[in-house]
Amino acid sequence: MPPTSSPFWRGFTAMLPLWLGVAPFAVAYAVTARAAGLSLSQTQFMSLSVFAGASQFAAAGLFGQGVGAVSIIATTLLLNLRHVLYGLSISQQVPTSGWRRLLTAQLLTDEAYGVAIAAGPRQPGGLSWPFLLGAELSLYTVWNVCTLLGGLAGAVIPDPAAVGADVVFPLAFLGLLTPLLAGRVELLVAVVAGALAWALSRVAPGGVTVLVAAVGGALLGAWLTTRRSRP
Repeated sequence: MPPTSSPFWRGFTAMLPLWLGVAPFAVAYAVTARAAGLSLSQTQFMSLSVFAGASQFAAAGLFGQGVGAVSIIATTLLLNLRHVLYGLSISQQVPTSGWRRLLTAQLLTDEAYGVAIAAGPRQPGGLSWPFLLGAELSLYTVWNVCTLLGGLAGAVIPDPAAVGADVVFPLAFLGLLTPLLAGRVELLVAVVAGALAWALSRVAPGGVTVLVAAVGGALLGAWLTTRRSRP
């Protein structure tokens, strides 16, 4: 089988459009971390071991403010609560065990999960672990390469938000969501979950907002689906 037709390579290349949004934010994280007093090796090690953009930004900022380790860990844990739902969902789609499960959990991100759920089932044979791993490693590669570049380049790199790169993520997820809206139930769940997330974002931290909106949307979808299937 040619490499370009393997499930792993299809997963890897499926993430390429999202590199445009990931790359500048990895650079921005590195600049933030260096400005907060982290060394180049510490900045890079966080990307290699933690691999969670929002949490890395928060941890670097808190470190710069002299916040204690317990507060930093609690903050990053709150930001990543949504990954509990990702893990539960992906484990139903791609059952794994042992080292594969640990590796999948370590590399799972918002973008890899979204691409796997949206594009994976359309692959020959359906969503597979090699496709998911390819998507995860694709993002892991670009994130760490750009972290190194940002750490070396320093403050000469502009703020991604200032050049409009921050719009890539919302547009990418809207693109992933659209094919999944196959009926009225899916559309209603998406609208309700989106409205709930928007309302909560004004009063709650990002991790709580995403978790509550996701759980609420899932419960609504389950109730509507069960209700529709009744005689």
